[in-house]
Amino acid sequence: MAADRNSIDLRFALDASDLDDLERIVLRARAAELSEVRRRNVRLTAGYGDATNRSTMDDEARSAQRRYDLLTRVLAAIAAARQEA
Repeated sequence: MAADRNSIDLRFALDASDLDDLERIVLRARAAELSEVRRRNVRLTAGYGDATNRSTMDDEARSAQRRYDLLTRVLAAIAAARQEA
């Protein structure tokens, strides 16, 4: 796959135990991001802060959601790699 600004083909060699460890690491990171998404959204829906603070919280919540979504895609790639092995 040719790399452009919207895609990257990342490959590296892992043995089975490395893949297990990588999956655990990504799961933990994704859980942390989900916690952050939920915390930010609760603060927004509860009406914390003024308009400027709420705008910043909204941006931070969107960033956390993007990170969560990306980590979900990494987990899907790990699952696909397991099926190919």
